[in-house]
Amino acid sequence: MVSLSTLLAFALVSLSMVCSPGPNLIYLISRPITQGRMAGFIFLLSIMLGFVIHIIATMFGLTVLFLAVPAVYEAVKWAGAAYLLWLAWNSIKPGATSIMEPRMISNEPPRKLFLMGLMTNLLNPKIAILYVSLLPQFEDPEKGSLLFQGAFLGLTQITVSFIVNLVIVCTASKIAK
Repeated sequence: MVSLSTLLAFALVSLSMVCSPGPNLIYLISRPITQGRMAGFIFLLSIMLGFVIHIIATMFGLTVLFLAVPAVYEAVKWAGAAYLLWLAWNSIKPGATSIMEPRMISNEPPRKLFLMGLMTNLLNPKIAILYVSLLPQFEDPEKGSLLFQGAFLGLTQITVSFIVNLVIVCTASKIAK
């Protein structure tokens, strides 16, 4: 069982990570402003699904795989970095508008919003680092099943992230009105 002090420490780390700027945060602010609250909710749900996939992958051996074959970990890390570079390039390439310049974001259908959110989350190196590198630091084999502890801590992170991001989506959608 996870101790209360460990749970609170992990919740605090989760809170700091969800509040740090990144692609998820950018989309969670921009989509409700441009497309309304429902678009923000769709994006939020896809991000939560990404977290669940990360937890399941971590609990069922991704950590072991990464430790046994570091090249796989490097590949995931570089894929995430490449995705972030692609996002950056699209914002600074010739003809792109400045990030400080207001611009219209195209309205995307719900399916595309969902897939964008899921891919943004799955390829976000910050999330991979959280689950693969940081989560095991809060687990203790002497306190019971690592599978249970990982699931419990993962659900804690999802809960913290969901609450904070829900507030962000609701606030952003009110700004648009």
